Amino acid sequence: MLPAVSEHRPVEMVDLFAGPGGLDVAARWLGIETVGIEFDSNACATRAKAGLGTIQSDVTKRSPSEFRGAKILAGGPPCQTYSVAGTGAGRERLEHILDLARRMGASKCKDVEPELDGLDDIRTGLVLEPLKWALQAMRRGHAYETIILEQVPTVLPVWDTYAEILRGAGYFAKARVLSAEEYGVPQTRRRAILIARLKYPVVWPKKTHRKFTRGATPGIGEDGRRSWVSMQQALGRQDEFVVVSNYGTGGVPSARGKRRFDEPAYTVTGKVSRNRVVDSAGDYIAHISVPDAGRLQTFPQDYPWSGLDVSQQVGNAIPPRLAAHVLSVAVFGKQLSTDALDAAVSSPWEVSKEGVSGLRPVKQPGPEDAADPECAENRQLALISDPLLTA
Repeated sequence: MLPAVSEHRPVEMVDLFAGPGGLDVAARWLGIETVGIEFDSNACATRAKAGLGTIQSDVTKRSPSEFRGAKILAGGPPCQTYSVAGTGAGRERLEHILDLARRMGASKCKDVEPELDGLDDIRTGLVLEPLKWALQAMRRGHAYETIILEQVPTVLPVWDTYAEILRGAGYFAKARVLSAEEYGVPQTRRRAILIARLKYPVVWPKKTHRKFTRGATPGIGEDGRRSWVSMQQALGRQDEFVVVSNYGTGGVPSARGKRRFDEPAYTVTGKVSRNRVVDSAGDYIAHISVPDAGRLQTFPQDYPWSGLDVSQQVGNAIPPRLAAHVLSVAVFGKQLSTDALDAAVSSPWEVSKEGVSGLRPVKQPGPEDAADPECAENRQLALISDPLLTA
């Protein structure tokens, strides 16, 4: 059994389906102590080398009662049955899953367990596990102050249903799809994010970088956002190259997608090591290496990937840089400094895992946030339900 957490650091965040540590890396940058629950022995091997608090176990066999001091619930359930690159079983069962979620919200958790067990692919039902944890914690009088969940975009309807249920239980809750390159991640990865806060309105991270558009010229946008981060920048290369994707475009397997050195990468998946790097003439240079895939995900250069099937570990993780943006607004109600986050991403893990100086915000939202159109709707709710926010 892996050590759960340091004796001197009480757990603040429980990360379900924690994988190799995308959310946990971001949390540690922000000074948040975490414990991750992960079943896969390979991901646990990486977490152990990285010094992340870990319980190697099936999430369904654990309970929030084991982590009474935790104020944050986070997680990224397995996405294979919902991903467009996966089996599609989750997408086919979507209406059933939404119905089960609503019944769970109506205090009928026990009624749905046999149906979850009877799904064609058990991973499909795991998307409801964080909801079970949130509801159990509420019923025991220890509701999480913050809930953050991430999944592939096709899971957005599930997160919307979560948000509806959580709002009915007293939370401010919203879900939306974020594009990773708009937050400084050097890949065009899209993720459905749920943020729920018990005491304060939902604030979304402000976009810091331009959205990638094929054929557009890199540079600062008219709105002042920085240019997207290119593969060349992220990998610290000087040469010109092209990455040929393992996946076909437009449903045509032979039509391999291509991205230039001055563009962000395609979504980093578990098959990333199959992507080829060629020169401008089309001559083979190499395949994408594990360290390079990790950098495209914004893990530290020296992150200690361990165990087997490392490419899958890398592809399964949420980019720590995107996770840091989400955690900061969800937990602290504050936007991150882009320069400070640049420093976190470029710092050695052995240094940044102890927290990045100047990165952790400490303030909840106040009157100056009133001009932020991202939280206008929730702001009106907050002024009614929490008069302290008007001070």
